[in-house]
Amino acid sequence: MSTMNISLPDTLKSFVDEQVSQRGYGTSSEYVRELIRKDQDRLQLRGLLMAGVASSPAAPADARYFAGLRDRVRKSAEADARR
Repeated sequence: MSTMNISLPDTLKSFVDEQVSQRGYGTSSEYVRELIRKDQDRLQLRGLLMAGVASSPAAPADARYFAGLRDRVRKSAEADARR
């Protein structure tokens, strides 16, 4: 694991310390890693949403679509239960 040192104004340092204490993190590093992971997830989701927006239209997500989706999930769960 690599190390990174950052400088924070006193107000931000106090905020981080408070979050570590109140939210059960062991260290400020754990808190910062969690923030970075959440930001990565947010950026990945944004990329997926933008790809969806740029894609060509698909069939409408109507009641028939969701019934078929539920049926596929049910069949997949049944197949998993038989294994």
